[in-house]
Order: sequence, then structure tokens, then C-alpha cells
Amino acid sequence: MRILALGGPGAMGAVAVRVAAGIPGVTEIVVADRRPEAARELVHRLAGSGVPMRPLRVDVTDAAALRAALEDADAVLNTVGPYYRFGMTVLRAAIAAGTHYLDICDDWEPTRRMLGLDREARAAGVCAVVGMGASPGVSNLLAARAAGRLDHLQDLYTAWPVDVSSDRSRGDEQLVDPDGRPSAAAVHWMEQISGKAAVVSEGRLVHRRPLLPVTLTVAEGRSGTAYTVGHPEPVTLHRSFRPAGESANLMVVTPGTAAYLDVLRRDIDAGRLTNETAAADLSKPSVSRALRAAVGAMSLKGPGTLPPFFAAATGTLDGRPVTVLARLAETPGTAALTDDMAEATGIPLALGLAQLVDGAGLPPGVHPPEAVIDPGRFFRDLVRRVPGLGGDGARPDGVIVELTPTGRAPGRP
Repeated sequence: MRILALGGPGAMGAVAVRVAAGIPGVTEIVVADRRPEAARELVHRLAGSGVPMRPLRVDVTDAAALRAALEDADAVLNTVGPYYRFGMTVLRAAIAAGTHYLDICDDWEPTRRMLGLDREARAAGVCAVVGMGASPGVSNLLAARAAGRLDHLQDLYTAWPVDVSSDRSRGDEQLVDPDGRPSAAAVHWMEQISGKAAVVSEGRLVHRRPLLPVTLTVAEGRSGTAYTVGHPEPVTLHRSFRPAGESANLMVVTPGTAAYLDVLRRDIDAGRLTNETAAADLSKPSVSRALRAAVGAMSLKGPGTLPPFFAAATGTLDGRPVTVLARLAETPGTAALTDDMAEATGIPLALGLAQLVDGAGLPPGVHPPEAVIDPGRFFRDLVRRVPGLGGDGARPDGVIVELTPTGRAPGRP
């Protein structure tokens, strides 16, 4: 299968290309980017991977060049962000070209619009998987594990770490591109902490401001407060599992960082900052905003003993109220994975591609990961790709699922 890697030289794209080169059935990878020198450098660096690669200059805003590149490929890995700007453009072009599609879209608004192209994709025989990264992606598949243990689903939360990992410096590296400008990931983050975020409340999809605190008890000795953020998980998990109560995507974050993000949120919403200028401020915090955040942090609660990356579901099993926590085993391999956003996002994208390449039964249409990706196979593949990810007490796929009898939901925003 011929693979087009749009944005391949980027941090996450490069990881996906590296892993995809080892997937049986991949016969060629075209590394495409608006910066041809970056594409050439990655092809040179991965020479000898066993799969032919070639660089190609493609700017996704050039419709003719994008269509030509897609028509020459069987599947595209799209890591060009932010997706609220480019997601629909690339997916529409892929459907028109009859090219299968996977991305790491982590914006909830374009996710809803892209899912709306399901009929067109089915008519074209195109399988598109939207949000096949870490969060969304791994988070959705952990949520599927948690929700699948219940007879009745009430609440469903997913969560990812911001600054509670063992190596915070790697997160800082992802905020700035090599040219010194704010990264697409940083600009995306500012989009998702401002305006309104999609969450589920009383079984309905609603819109609320981000950075609302949610206090959770997810297992024995596992409790703390995390903060809502705009992300696709509530949108797609509402569609896939229909929780009757609450659902939100959360950041596991220290009070100081949560307070600084809230200062940026207020300034974006007031028109004092754009997403780009806020992202620049995030990488080089201003003194005035840091002082405002210091005051705000005094009233915020911290993550306590919450796991850094997890899904938690509440509901009933055999008529009894239960909370189910699904998380990766806490091993050095897990820490190394979650500390590196590029690895944590790019590897899942390539493993999603693996299920498409070998004809694992992924149907035409536009799907979230939990609808079509086999969680068991995915996590087994992840353990094989990440040294040390499995550990004592973990399942062979590296996932630990804990059931705790409970008389109430794990949390409320």
C-alpha cells in the first residue's frame, strides 16, 4: 500500500512515518510537506528502513497539488494542523481522490464536521479514522475498555497529563517550531482552552467554557481534581456509547499551570490575545500574566493521586454501582511514552494505519477510533512498539482495568 504522509517531517508525523515503515504491506511512503528541505531530510534520515521513501512538496492550501498527491496514494496520514483550519480541506480532498485517511485531529468542532462527511466517504469507498493519536485516540480506546465493563453507562471521562509527568521539558519543546514560531499544537491548545467546549451533561451534548474543575474518585486511593478542555472525546464518546450522565475530556494539571491557562483564556475571550499570540506567551510567560496566575492558583485544587492518563466510567454492573478505571500500566515505558507528545501521538497513528493496511475489516465512512479500531490488537501492538510498556499486574496489552464499588458518579463539573 502506498502511503502519503502529509506533514511527515513534523514532530508527530516523523514518528508516524518511522513506525509505518515497519508495517507489513506498506510498499512506499511519500513524505510530503510545504518545506521540501524538511521532507528530504527525513527521507535521508530514515534511509535503509526497508520501505522506499521519497520527498514531495505539498502545500495543503494548494488544491491541485493536494489532489495530485492524494490520487497517487492508497492512504494518507494527515498530521497537518491545526485541524480547525485544515482538517476538512484534507479530508474532503481524500474522499474526492478515493484515498483512505487517518489523522490526529484533536479539535472538537472540525471533528463534528468531519464526521458529517460519513455518507460521502461511504459512497466513495473511503475509510477515514479521525483522531487516531494519544488524546483523542488512545484515550478513546481506554474509554471503550472502561465503558465495555458496564451494563449501564452513566458517566465517562478521559484525561491526559499536562505538567505532571516526569520530564516537563519535553512538553515545552512542543510549544515552538524549529523556526521559532508557536507550534500548531500550541495554537490548537489555545483554541481549546478558550471560547466554548463540548461536554456531555445529563446525557446531552452541551457547550460550556473550558477549564472547569472536575473532582474525581476513580479507584481506591485515586482521587483529585482535573480541568475540562475542548477536545473531541465527549463528542465521539457521546455518539458511540451514549453516557446517560456526564462526559468530558480533562487535563491533569498542577494549579499553577491551570491558573496561567485560565489567564490566557480570559485574555483570548476578551480579544486581547489571538491563539497565536497566546501560544507565544505560553512558551515565554509574561510577568503580568504570571502574577495574575499566581493569585488565581491559590484557589485551585490539584490532581492529587489521579493517574496521569486514563479513562474512567461509572454505571452499574449486575445491578450494582461501579466505577471502572482503565489506564496504561505505570512502568518506565509508559512514562517515556506519555512524556514525549510526538511519540505518544505518532505511534498510535501508525498502529491505526496497520489495521487498515492488512484489511482488518475497517469499513468505509468517517469514524472515531473507538468505532472501528480493535482495542485489544491496538494495545498489544503498542506494547510491542514501546519497550517496557507492559509491567507486573498488567494485562498482556499493557492496560490495567480496575473496578471499584461506588455509590455515586466519579465526578461532576
